[in-house]
Amino acid sequence: MLPVAIVGGGPVGLSLALMLHGDGIDCAVLDAPPAGAGHDDRRVLALSHGSRQILERLGVWGTIGATPISTIHVSQQGRFGRTLIRAGEAGVPALGYVAEAGSVAAALAHACADAGVMLRHETRVGGSEIGVDRVRLHCVSPRGSEAVPAQLVAWAEGAVSAEHGIVRRDYGQQAVVASVMAREPAAGVAYERFTADGPVALLPLGNRHALVWTVPAAATAALSALDDSAFLARLGALFSGRFEFTAAGARAAFPLGLRYRETPVAERAVWLGNAAQTLHPVAGQGFNLALRDVAQLARLLARRPTDCGSAELLARHAAARRLDRRGAIGVTDGLVRIFGVRNALAEHARGAGLLALDLLPTARRFLAQRMIFGARGW
Repeated sequence: MLPVAIVGGGPVGLSLALMLHGDGIDCAVLDAPPAGAGHDDRRVLALSHGSRQILERLGVWGTIGATPISTIHVSQQGRFGRTLIRAGEAGVPALGYVAEAGSVAAALAHACADAGVMLRHETRVGGSEIGVDRVRLHCVSPRGSEAVPAQLVAWAEGAVSAEHGIVRRDYGQQAVVASVMAREPAAGVAYERFTADGPVALLPLGNRHALVWTVPAAATAALSALDDSAFLARLGALFSGRFEFTAAGARAAFPLGLRYRETPVAERAVWLGNAAQTLHPVAGQGFNLALRDVAQLARLLARRPTDCGSAELLARHAAARRLDRRGAIGVTDGLVRIFGVRNALAEHARGAGLLALDLLPTARRFLAQRMIFGARGW
């Protein structure tokens, strides 16, 4: 019987597998897609300095090819007030990093293969059966059907499902993502600009920018259908002519909402990553929160409990993660709500708040530490 079975071979599941393997804890990764399926994923991840430290400990950071963020520029369209958050103020070499999700997945997969972690691709979990001292996962693969027993199952695949105990909020928005080029070099600056339709993020990625453009759901199709020239002209107008955009890559869109489990554990089960909480991409907290969840679980399991799926251990994990989870969920949801109020008084108040933040280095440092390290930053 395995101590831990991990369902999902994406970056979250593979990170947990590497941590457990490094601590001598047997585990297996059960992954529905074939090997290498996610290595060409061009979506981008915003990685905090804290996430870099975790990935360095796993020995994969040097192969990811991430672009550092030295400065974050926050503003709102058409109103006064902006703030700059710099890495030097937070005492770190970079506030964060930008990497393609496929590069992160490939680096972790290669590290797992080199370490001898058990990776079972094309293996779909069709159900589970909980017993007194184990959970039995009913799996289907090209080899046939089988039952995989484990003390604990870590669900690290897919999004939060429609089960009891799930909090949901539909923002009525979609994110249009693309890679864009500008005549001005990215120069390590990330831009978060709040508009009447929602936040727009420009993140440095090599010699180009990764774009995450939030729009009302009803406007997504029209924006996606624009030719490159019209698309870039509209984007340039949002940034008041700061950039001269020259090219755009393929576009994709996905709906935005908040979904999270009130508690990320149940009997002999723990949920991680998007399976535990799906956040709005504003402030780029999703994957960083997931890595902190994984690191905390691995720390508890590294103490070699006799039963990795015991109720006591899972309760301790949920308690240890409560403050950080609530903080990250509250920050992202709060930003969407605060900047979503459309009246002159609220817009002036937000501008004054950004100006005040720019004049208060202690407040900026606090905010940066919170974004970098989660609740530890407090």
